[in-house]
Amino acid sequence: MNVPVFIEIGFEEQSEELRSYFKSLGAEISLERAEDKREDVRQIISVCDACFKLEADSEIEGVLNGIVSMIPGLADTDKEELVLSFCEKLSKASGQQHGMVALKVLWSLFMCLDDDSKMKFHVYYFLVKVAGETHELSTVYKDMATVKQMFQKCPPTDEQMQKLYRLLHEMLLLNGRSDDAARVMIELLGTYTTENASQAKEDAQRCIVASLADPNTFLMDHLLILKPVKALEGQPIHQLLKIFVSEQLESYVKFYEKNQAFVDGLGLKHQDSLRKMRLLSFMQIAENRSEIPLAELGQTLDIGDNEIEEFLIDVIKTRLVRAKISQGDGVVYVSSTMHRTFSPSDWNHLYNLLQGWKTNLNTVKDHLSTIAATQVELMHERS
Repeated sequence: MNVPVFIEIGFEEQSEELRSYFKSLGAEISLERAEDKREDVRQIISVCDACFKLEADSEIEGVLNGIVSMIPGLADTDKEELVLSFCEKLSKASGQQHGMVALKVLWSLFMCLDDDSKMKFHVYYFLVKVAGETHELSTVYKDMATVKQMFQKCPPTDEQMQKLYRLLHEMLLLNGRSDDAARVMIELLGTYTTENASQAKEDAQRCIVASLADPNTFLMDHLLILKPVKALEGQPIHQLLKIFVSEQLESYVKFYEKNQAFVDGLGLKHQDSLRKMRLLSFMQIAENRSEIPLAELGQTLDIGDNEIEEFLIDVIKTRLVRAKISQGDGVVYVSSTMHRTFSPSDWNHLYNLLQGWKTNLNTVKDHLSTIAATQVELMHERS
């Protein structure tokens, strides 16, 4: 986004023009300026949404940017209430036809504030909300590292960051960025300590439900080590997560039969959960087997003969499993599969493999150095 360049005009003149303009739109505002700047701007902001009745986005943007140009002239102690009020007015337009205008004006306001202004965070919060609701989130959000760097000069409080994480999670899901949403939720849960983890139960449950509901999220064992998730141990939501992390389809079916009202109350769709559990169960079966009879899969995963091929095609499309279907042999040939969980023994195995790889590389390097040195000696002898 580009930052607008405002026309040089005095504060008083700008106020008079805006008052007259909003009055012409039918807003209830006096043509007489208030005694002090703070009250003057407050009155103008209180009726600024009157311009949303206009059809031309360019005209609306110009008027609202006029208000933006007045804010830097206010005392710092006066800005917080007025900036928040202005942002609230703009955010209400995001679900209407002028959402993009609101987004541009918020960006102008964001860029007008000093980097060390605590108001910059509040404006960014509304930027995320409006950008998310207008499906333009990529214009204001890249990743969490960029966001944290943005507020280095005036770091937000933990509570403010938690509020932003929750909003980002919601908007990222709305914009189809489920992987980024999961990363943000993990960042949120990571802000809690052992001492206050119990306070994050609602966030932890929201994180679990989002992961279970997302059709593209299959690996969830990393959630179990988060302190707020551990605080849920013994509760149905934690039991359900453990089923999706490491158990088979049969366990989910039994859990659902006993806790149908609870699962449905979470907003999870049973058929979608069945699909995911079938896929996860297949991954677990394929971890140590390269050949699996179709009949066995159909029975284990409770899939009819006429549906098994379509299911396996869906599995292969996830790229979590590499396999080929042989209808003639009645077998699925598995070449590789992603592990559902990564235990300490798996990490040790990976460590040993990397250490062996490193040793082999060093051996190759030593051999090449020896060969190179020998060649150099031969060249010197011949010369």
